[in-house]
Amino acid sequence: MKLVLIGDGQSPHLLKWARALAPEVELWAASSRGFLPGFDSLLPASRRFAMNSQPDHGGGNLVLLKHLPALGSWLAKVDADWLHAHYLTSHGSLAWAAKRLWRLRARIIGSAWGSDILVTPERNWFYRQLTRRVLRACAICTSDSLHMTARMQSLGAAEVMTFPLGLEALPAPAGIKQPWRFFANRGLEPIYRPEWVIEAFAAVAAWHPEAQLVVANEGSLLAALQDQVRVLGLAGRVSFVGRLDADRQAEQYELACWYLSLPASDSVAVSVLEAMAHGCVPLLSDLPANHELLSEPGRGLIVEPADLARLPARLEAFDVKAAAAANRDWVAAHGLFAPAVKRFLARLKELD
Repeated sequence: MKLVLIGDGQSPHLLKWARALAPEVELWAASSRGFLPGFDSLLPASRRFAMNSQPDHGGGNLVLLKHLPALGSWLAKVDADWLHAHYLTSHGSLAWAAKRLWRLRARIIGSAWGSDILVTPERNWFYRQLTRRVLRACAICTSDSLHMTARMQSLGAAEVMTFPLGLEALPAPAGIKQPWRFFANRGLEPIYRPEWVIEAFAAVAAWHPEAQLVVANEGSLLAALQDQVRVLGLAGRVSFVGRLDADRQAEQYELACWYLSLPASDSVAVSVLEAMAHGCVPLLSDLPANHELLSEPGRGLIVEPADLARLPARLEAFDVKAAAAANRDWVAAHGLFAPAVKRFLARLKELD
């Protein structure tokens, strides 16, 4: 089976897919930007195509379309069985256009990442129609939550496999946690609402002088968040540590008792699964996918900004050890990537 990944080669999530697929298929990859170094050991340069673009949130699709002629010619030479597009409104559009204009025999797999289904189609008529067209062109799609699957089907997707972009391996059981240590590592961008993370922590910190928050990652809101922390008098209790590699991030998960993720829109985030596997109790925003993750009581909490005054008491009453064990068991049963990829490949073979 010859399969071409089409996505952002500088994303660790696309690299995870490549690591899972490389032993099983004849793998090729096209990237809208460049490639992370991890691709070097998986794919020779002759099987990679880098567009080296710099797409942004406002005009990413238009920037990528400039590379369609070169991409289409390259795909025609590869002559793959499958084009596996990641993020539907950008890379999915490229796969659909290339297949149509170059009359490629390959069929399209569309893997949704979250905002491409839950946010972008709601922007205007054009994006909604574009998303419908791409979904209808896909022989099969993947989604990481039942909520997003239902949305994809309402937009025209025929067959959708639902599984999280899970962990490649389960970490060792968590050791001793710092009881009032919090960790957050979503992007410091408006959609992730990091200012709500600071507000939630401030509500707890007012009752627990020992509480500490570590904020990882980068983004356009960093300066505003640092100002917010100063105004709230939390400068000595909130640390901004920037973007962390996997090992340093694991260290933070190991130390933290609580994990904060409060975005405005989301599906099943890999970082939340990582936190759960490391024994952190997830404190999540009121979104359908988060309710799916916390479908059994006692594994985490849904946090609503209007109810932050009750948060300290809710945390004090929570059975942290029981939650840590239950979350680790849940990830072992539902959140590992390899078994999901095995099912995915078996389905592709059935469709051949």
